[in-house]
Amino acid sequence: MAVYPVLTEPNPLLHLVSQPVEEVDHRIRKLLDDMLETMYACQGIGLAAPQIGVLKRLVVIDLGNSEGPAQRSQKHPSPLKMINPSISWSSEVSQSFSEGCLSVPEHYVDIERPAQVRLSFLDDQGTPRELLATGLLAICVQHEIDHLNGITLLTHEAQKHPQRSHKTAH
Repeated sequence: MAVYPVLTEPNPLLHLVSQPVEEVDHRIRKLLDDMLETMYACQGIGLAAPQIGVLKRLVVIDLGNSEGPAQRSQKHPSPLKMINPSISWSSEVSQSFSEGCLSVPEHYVDIERPAQVRLSFLDDQGTPRELLATGLLAICVQHEIDHLNGITLLTHEAQKHPQRSHKTAH
């Protein structure tokens, strides 16, 4: 497996819309594994392919990685690999969370998102899946899908505070 460098703002690739994956093959599976390795190395809980410069609709998440190293070493990883994820339903109830991002280091933005989402995606074998996500998983899924659509924390921040410049964050 390989660890990729994570692109950071203001890299223009982070603001492009990713293309759907046409075929789930060994290259896609290896890329998903490399994305997980990269996410773990950066101590993140989610990573989208555009964050490593690949404009494909791929996301990996492992909420078990949100705990400290001591707790993590006692648990088995529980990664979620998603190909072409799409939200089909969002709850009307929302939740606010101070989100961070590997592509915007040491910068946090309070973002209000639906508290629950239903999504469909292909797993790493190309099998269609559905998932009802709540809590931190719902936040993380929406955050990573934002990346697939060229939206970052700074995009959300600019919408909340249009007078601030994107250049104030690293």
